[in-house]
Amino acid sequence: MSELKSCKLGDVVSFGNGKARPSSEGGIPIYGGNGILGFCANNNYEGETIVIGRVGAYCGATYYENRAIWVSDNALSAKPKGENYAKFIYYFLKDMDLNQHAGGSSHPLVTQTLLNSLDIEIPENPEEQKVIASVLSCLDDKIDLLHRQNTTLEHMAETLFRQWFIEEALEDWEFGELGEYVDCFNGVSYKSSELNPSKVAMVTLKSFDRNGGFRLDGFKEFTGRFKEQHIVVQGDLVVAHTDITQDADVIGNPVLVVGSPSYETIVISMDLVKVTSKFEWLSNEFLYRMMRTREFKEHCLGYSNGSTVLHLSKQAVPSFEFFMPPKEKIESYTKLAKDLFSKKFKNIEQIQTLEKLRDTLLPKLMSGEIRVEV
Repeated sequence: MSELKSCKLGDVVSFGNGKARPSSEGGIPIYGGNGILGFCANNNYEGETIVIGRVGAYCGATYYENRAIWVSDNALSAKPKGENYAKFIYYFLKDMDLNQHAGGSSHPLVTQTLLNSLDIEIPENPEEQKVIASVLSCLDDKIDLLHRQNTTLEHMAETLFRQWFIEEALEDWEFGELGEYVDCFNGVSYKSSELNPSKVAMVTLKSFDRNGGFRLDGFKEFTGRFKEQHIVVQGDLVVAHTDITQDADVIGNPVLVVGSPSYETIVISMDLVKVTSKFEWLSNEFLYRMMRTREFKEHCLGYSNGSTVLHLSKQAVPSFEFFMPPKEKIESYTKLAKDLFSKKFKNIEQIQTLEKLRDTLLPKLMSGEIRVEV
């Protein structure tokens, strides 16, 4: 085990600027301050590269890539100097929480000058760096595998739904409005003063991934008052009724709630609506997949209004018209879909456990509290 070396961050890392995103289209990822923005045909960095968010709410966010990428002007690049190990440097920077060093109040910013000047302590031996990075990478690789398994499970449920209820739909299926089959409950209104440490968590718009799915980092701890109708449990169906994204990426999107062992109760915010079936045979799994269709999204966009902030009409969900398949067909789909989503929820539980272990080990390995044999 080597000793920790005291130095400046600029002594071990070389930082570089990003450039305005190109207009070309291709398969090379474009990185901004919040991860991948899109894809293009050009690159301005290749090989092992660490990307750091430069400006805004996500400044200091850190990503690792080992391929050709384009780093936009909202981000910085970082590469190790000398024999320092790139993957270790990535974890080292994540542990530093660079956002806390950002300058500016209304518009946070990290610069190369600021980063170069930071005082650090780092293991001198590159072999020790490799072993530390290997420990953390093993956890991240397992987490990534579980995420990819969940994507496959989601695609299986989608494919089955599309085949049974779209491609094989029959003209004699009953045509009606969704409001005949479901009830909608608004979320709880709250003040920022009620967002305090608590065993009660609130599902918010941040819980909605723009590409679909439930984000586990979207919970807000809540100490305000709420009613029974505001409470949700794992597997409950909620729909986004507000959207602050420029392209209406979130409004009208459904998610199945994912629980967390960190909280005793989960409620939904006023920006969301809980959708519950009036019939036992009409499952959340079926309703969720139906609400993930292009037809439901376009219907919701037609019931949205607002300029800076979009709001969905209370009539949007109940007024959606569709062909209701036979009860028996929905029950057969539900049986298969429940199994798929059950596996997905179990994977999410494993992901939460592994992430907690990784996040516990990270600062201890970086500080030298836990040392590794080389």
